[in-house]
Amino acid sequence: MKKILQLALAAWLVAGCGAASAAPVRHVLLISVDGLHALDLRNYIEIHPDSHLAALAARGVEYTHANTVVPADSFPGLLALVTGGTPAATGVYYDNTWDRSLAPSTGPCIASGAHAKFNEAVDTPDGQGIDASKLPRDPAHGCRPVYPWQYLRVNTIFNVVRAGGGYTAWADKHPSYAIVQGPSGDGVADLYTPEIGTDGEDHPDTDAVTASIARTETYDTGKMQAVIHEVDGYRHDGRSRAPVPTLFGLNLQSVNVAEKLAGYQNADGTPTPSLDAALTHVDTLIGQLMDELARRHLDASTLVILTAKHGNGPVDPDQLRHVSNKALRAVIAAAADGEPAQLTTDRSALVWLHDERTTGTVARTLLADRERLGIERVLWGRALGLLFPSPAHDVRTPDLIVIPQAGVIYDKPGASKRAEHGGFDTDDTHVALLVAGPMLPEPGRRLDAPVSTTQVAPTVLAALGLDPEALQAVHEQGTPTLPGVRWTGLSAHGSH
Repeated sequence: MKKILQLALAAWLVAGCGAASAAPVRHVLLISVDGLHALDLRNYIEIHPDSHLAALAARGVEYTHANTVVPADSFPGLLALVTGGTPAATGVYYDNTWDRSLAPSTGPCIASGAHAKFNEAVDTPDGQGIDASKLPRDPAHGCRPVYPWQYLRVNTIFNVVRAGGGYTAWADKHPSYAIVQGPSGDGVADLYTPEIGTDGEDHPDTDAVTASIARTETYDTGKMQAVIHEVDGYRHDGRSRAPVPTLFGLNLQSVNVAEKLAGYQNADGTPTPSLDAALTHVDTLIGQLMDELARRHLDASTLVILTAKHGNGPVDPDQLRHVSNKALRAVIAAAADGEPAQLTTDRSALVWLHDERTTGTVARTLLADRERLGIERVLWGRALGLLFPSPAHDVRTPDLIVIPQAGVIYDKPGASKRAEHGGFDTDDTHVALLVAGPMLPEPGRRLDAPVSTTQVAPTVLAALGLDPEALQAVHEQGTPTLPGVRWTGLSAHGSH
C-alpha cells in the first residue's frame, strides 16, 4: 500500500505539468512486446533513429522508470496491464500455481489442494482450446472445472469497456490467455489465442516455435495480421465483418525468444545481432499496423500503449548462472519431510508446502545452502506479508518465495538459455512503457517518475471516458492513472 501511495503522489505531481488531451480517444491499442526492457526501447531508438519505434516515441510519452509486478511472469504481468492489480488482488501469481481450496482434475473431489496449471499443458489435442478434463475442480461449486477466467478474482478493462457498449479484441499465445475475459467469461468479443507451442502446421510441439527466433517471428507476423484485419473492420480471421474495436491489442514473442536464445553482448544491454534483428522485426510489424491505422483514418483517434508483461534477465551475460531446480527441490523435500505441493521455478522459486508448519525449517535450510543454490534471500512470514496476503489467510499465496542471486536461473540440468523471467530484480521488472497518439500534448516527452504497469489499466479507461474505479483491483489497491496527461472530458469511446 505504501508503494501505491508513493506512485499516486508521483502521478499527482507530474500530472500537474501535463495538459488535457486535445482530441477524443475512440480506440486504445495495447501492444505487449514480451521481454522489452526500458533500455531495449531506448537503445533501439538511438541505434535506429529512423525506425517506427522512434516515430512512435516522438508522438508520445515514454515512461523511463516503469516496472511490472512481481513475480514478473507473463500471467501476473498481463493481468497488471488489464486489471490494474498486483497478484495480491488478482490472486494469480504465475501460470502454474497451487490453490489450497481446489481439487485435482482426477480422483476424489475434495479440497486437498491442486495445481492451477494454465499453460499449454491444458490445451485440447489440436491446441485450439482448453481441455476441461485437465483443469482443477472446485469442490465448493459442484466440482466444476475451474477455467482461467474463473480463477481470476477481479474484472478486466475488457469487461468494463464491453459493459460500456464498446467492442473488444485481444490476441495472445495460449488458449489459457482467455483469462483476460475476466470472471464473467465474456470480456473479449474477438479472442484469438493461437498456441505458440505448435510447429506451424497445428501439430502440438511445445519447442518447435520458441526454439527458433525465425519461427517465432513468423508466429508474431500471423498475430499482427489478425489485428490488422480488426483495424480493417473484420474479425481476426479477416472473413466476417465486425466493428473496429474500442479496445484491442496483442502480445508479441520474438524479442522474448531472442533474449533467451541469443541474449546481449554486455551489461549495457547492447543487443546481439539476433536480438537486434528480432527488435527490427517487431519494429516492422508495428510500422505495418501504424500504416494501416493511418490508411483507415483511425490514427488520429487511436491511443497506442506499448509495453511488456515482463523483462528477461540477466542482461549482463557475465552474470549468467544456471542452478538445478532438482537440487532446489531436493533440499525443500528433505527439510519439509516430503515433496512440496508445488514448486514453480524460473528467475525465482515459488514454493507451496503440504504442511505450512514446516515453512520456517524449509526457509532456514535453504539459506544454509545459499551459495550452492544461488540464493540471495527467502521471503516467508512477515517479509512475505509485506508483498502479499499471508498464506494462512489466502489459499493462493506461496508459503515461501526464493529470491536468487543476480544472474541465477533455476532450470533443468544442462539448460542453455541465456535469459529467463519470473523474478524480482530490475532485469525482470524494468520494462518499456510508451503511450503515444496525435491527441497527446507535448509529444516526445520522457518522464522519469516511477510508475507501475498496473497504471495502464485505469489509464485505458480514463482515456476512453470510462471510470477507472469500475476496475475492482483499482478500487481495492488505489491504482492511479499514468502521470503526464489528464484525460478529463474524454468520453467519445466507440468505433468508426
